[in-house]
Amino acid sequence: MSPADPPVPAPALAVLAPPPDAPPTAGTAPSGVEVEDEGPEPAGPPPGDGWARRASAWPWFPPAVYLASRALLLGLAVLVTALRHEQLAQALSAFDGAWYLRTVAHWYPHRVLRTQSTLGFMPLYPVVIWLVAKLLLVSALVAALLVSSIGGLVATFLVWRLAGRWWGPEAAAKAVLVFCLFPGSIVFSMVYAEGVLVPLAVGCLLALATRRWVLAGLLASLAATVEPVGLVMIPVCLWAAWRELRGPGTEEPAPARRPASRRVLVAPLLSVLGIAGYASFLWAWTGTPLATYLAQADGWHQRGTPFQLIGHALVVFVRELERISRTHHVPHLASLNLNLVNGLVGAVFLVLALVALHRHRRTLTPGTGVWAGGIALLTFWSIRTPPNARMLIAAFPAVLIWARHLAGRRFGWFLAGETVLFVAMSAATFALLMRP
Repeated sequence: MSPADPPVPAPALAVLAPPPDAPPTAGTAPSGVEVEDEGPEPAGPPPGDGWARRASAWPWFPPAVYLASRALLLGLAVLVTALRHEQLAQALSAFDGAWYLRTVAHWYPHRVLRTQSTLGFMPLYPVVIWLVAKLLLVSALVAALLVSSIGGLVATFLVWRLAGRWWGPEAAAKAVLVFCLFPGSIVFSMVYAEGVLVPLAVGCLLALATRRWVLAGLLASLAATVEPVGLVMIPVCLWAAWRELRGPGTEEPAPARRPASRRVLVAPLLSVLGIAGYASFLWAWTGTPLATYLAQADGWHQRGTPFQLIGHALVVFVRELERISRTHHVPHLASLNLNLVNGLVGAVFLVLALVALHRHRRTLTPGTGVWAGGIALLTFWSIRTPPNARMLIAAFPAVLIWARHLAGRRFGWFLAGETVLFVAMSAATFALLMRP
């Protein structure tokens, strides 16, 4: 359960630097990025990745991959709903999507209800939907799908820029493929808030990497009003500020750098404005600044019990395997709790990705690990929201890292397996058998 955010405006994109023409060499990097001294970089792309060099030279590669993946999803949604004799609109607005559309139509109640209500969803995504619907004179459903789709396109473009800054243009092309074909990217084709959250989060990290402190703080502030996990952007800005003030390779801030570096404090200061404003609104509207927290706690029974949900999923999975081995009967897909399977597989993937991120941490913008690790902590702590594919696409560095970590045939096998899961898991979601 979670909320959403608006696509980054064009002026903001214009100030974000493009990826470098060549991968960074050991010990050097663009401003704001520290690179691990792992020896000299290879002269060209890794063996078997020559296609990535050609793709990186084509500026239309990111939108082409994104639009092709959306066309695949749309065709799959049409096929699945036709076979199940259901409406396409229902599949595209299922699960949390229905609550977002209800929020657009009815807004928030004036008091906290001890049951499920629209107060359980943060405001930015519904507000953007309402604005787009009024401006374009379309239904809330069409507006929501437009916001999610355009947000996904913006996120893809920013991922290309950010990965290029981290690892070079060839890895950036690979990152675009990994990002667009990841199963969790289905949220960019549904009524889900990640179409606003993810471009804001990627944009914030890119702004931090280029030392656009004001822009980074504003994007983080907006992200914090989309979904609860967006609040992780506040410690991201704090960590980036601390690293900037500390200086590279020193225990104490260098006196010569401190006057200029103090401007980084603008980012964490601005990052809290969004959630502070939202809490103030809730206080005036419902009588308590904690209305959303109370709605989630009482209506959806959101609690923090470390690893309880993952442990429960593991127990269910083992028991199901024991039953299959004992009865030699494979259960029907509809009888399985695919949400638990999604969360369990996601937990394994996330742990492996965090290990890979740690290994390449010096190539990343300060705060990147805080974002991915913060989402991991929240999902492992929650008893209602597992580290499923949707949460993993929000923790996008955990997805992008495989573009750097794998090369050649290993990357090809990874991409093939990811594509199979992309199709299979999306079909299950459109069939209403599994949350995204």
